[in-house]
Amino acid sequence: MLTTFVTRFRTKILGLMFLFTLLSPVQNKVFSLGVTNTAPVEEMIIEDTEGTETKKGGKEVEINKTFFLSLGFDLLTMLLIIVFVYYPNYKKLDTIFTFIMFNITIFLLTYVLNTVKISMGAAFGLFAVFSMLRYRTSGIDMKDMTYLFIFIAMGLISAIRMDFYENIVISAMVFIFTLLLDSKIVLKRESVKSVRYEKIDMIKPESRDALIVELKERTGLNIHRISIAEIDFLRDIAMINIYYYE
Repeated sequence: MLTTFVTRFRTKILGLMFLFTLLSPVQNKVFSLGVTNTAPVEEMIIEDTEGTETKKGGKEVEINKTFFLSLGFDLLTMLLIIVFVYYPNYKKLDTIFTFIMFNITIFLLTYVLNTVKISMGAAFGLFAVFSMLRYRTSGIDMKDMTYLFIFIAMGLISAIRMDFYENIVISAMVFIFTLLLDSKIVLKRESVKSVRYEKIDMIKPESRDALIVELKERTGLNIHRISIAEIDFLRDIAMINIYYYE
């Protein structure tokens, strides 16, 4: 009951904050007109018209050669990582869509915000709106989270309009380090699986070597270490994480 009340109260407060930030520019404009209203009506209309023309002629988003080159470097680096590193190692097609859309969305959002300056009130208003949303997602693997962070970072870096050679150097460094660290070139790729084991007496520390040998024979994997994740004495089973080299 208390949790529901707190949640509703927080939602109302955030909504009021958003409305206040949206209405604050209008209030400031009305207040400024009320204080400095010493000129005739015709002059005020002329000044307001000039101000409107100035705002219309402000800085806008430019879709030019720089935009397409930056987007090209971003997409090329992302595709190289997916084709040569991620997909050969993990064979997951469902997460590739998420990686690509996150990368492109972050690139476009950063490119636009890097050109158009928004006020502090609008920024807090956006924060209040997004804080009302709750994202409920299933557990994500640590490697997938790392790749997601890489693609988000690449979208940000490519959209801040660096020089072309700097963009090429940074993209090449990200690709090379990803290739070296998540392949068999430098380090062995260690994989982990969870198995349900029925011989509860074999999980004792003195039986660790014999347990590894038995798991190797039963799974056919090159197991080099194990860890006990869970023990159920009621059903005489244990959850064991086995670590092996592919």
